[in-house]
Amino acid sequence: MYMIRNMFDDCLIMAGGAGTRLWPASNSGLPKQFLPVYGKKSFFSLALERALEVTGSGQVIIITGKSFVPHVIEETARFSAAKKKRFIVIGEPVAKNTAPAIACAVVYSNFCGCNSKMLVLTSDHIIKPLETFKNDVFLAASAVGTGKLAVFGIPPAGPETGFGYIEAGKKNENVYTAAAFHEKPDLKTAKKYAASKRFFWNSGMFAFSCEFMAQEFSRLAPDVISPFNKLKIPKPEAYTEIKGVKILSAWPGLDNAYRKTKSISFDYAVAEKCGNTVMVRASFNWIDIGNWEEYAKICGGKDAQIFNAGSENCYVDSDIPVALAGVEDLIIVIRSGKNGSRATALITRKGQTQKVRDVVDLIKKAGRSDLL
Repeated sequence: MYMIRNMFDDCLIMAGGAGTRLWPASNSGLPKQFLPVYGKKSFFSLALERALEVTGSGQVIIITGKSFVPHVIEETARFSAAKKKRFIVIGEPVAKNTAPAIACAVVYSNFCGCNSKMLVLTSDHIIKPLETFKNDVFLAASAVGTGKLAVFGIPPAGPETGFGYIEAGKKNENVYTAAAFHEKPDLKTAKKYAASKRFFWNSGMFAFSCEFMAQEFSRLAPDVISPFNKLKIPKPEAYTEIKGVKILSAWPGLDNAYRKTKSISFDYAVAEKCGNTVMVRASFNWIDIGNWEEYAKICGGKDAQIFNAGSENCYVDSDIPVALAGVEDLIIVIRSGKNGSRATALITRKGQTQKVRDVVDLIKKAGRSDLL
């Protein structure tokens, strides 16, 4: 039984990025994290629920693209007024990967409190059950109190080439030393990792004390955190409140800090070089829905009116009616442009959905970024 003192003071949810693996539903205007996954709840909404559970009465810092702030406000509408008061939204003027987002949150948190402990969560994964997740988070909270960086390692379900890996060292209960980080492997290497009990998928979630992490940034990635260190404590007039949620909309110097900081992932900038890293072996289920076939299995049918004449084993995600006639094993995704974006459609055979990445590359090469 973990005591409440082992909870985190602050939680950062990284909600930037415009995932293209679920194109065209996920696009630059409405990225993956805001897509519905269970009923009407989105990936991001579920991340908010997790964050509130593991921060006691602390604040939940949401860093997202400025253009995504309206989506964040919409997603927070269902929470109580008391919970909304714990949300702080910071809009990034430009996407610079995960290291600058974490550096920004660390600097902000250090302004707000003394050596707070922070949990960093992604916003586009499925994690369950909640109680198991909380137990693992409390293990991480205990570990980082001694001046360490904690990462969450996922036991591999198979040879996956789309994830980075963490090599585990010595074990103490369910916490290991992180012996090494490994890049996304080829299939042969992935099979070797999966057969071993020492390699885990890198979940992209972290935990640390903010004082320790500020020191690590200054030591390992000063070009990332230095621009943020020049910021001052935000004054009350820097905040705007929209529907009960505080938006840090006018933090003097923030835009300049993002222009000057280095674009790099937290793994490359800090985690792989930090000598005081431990890995919590995840007991919870972690799902990274990386293609339409996986999404279809999790989410089932959508709202479109489907007219089916002799078709089998097809999945349709469309905002307009669709007719199927004598086809099978297809995934069809249509966006009509009702929200002001370009009308787009994807038709792919099941088993081929990884090629959506190739489609996105072709669109980019054709100079049609308006479709993304």
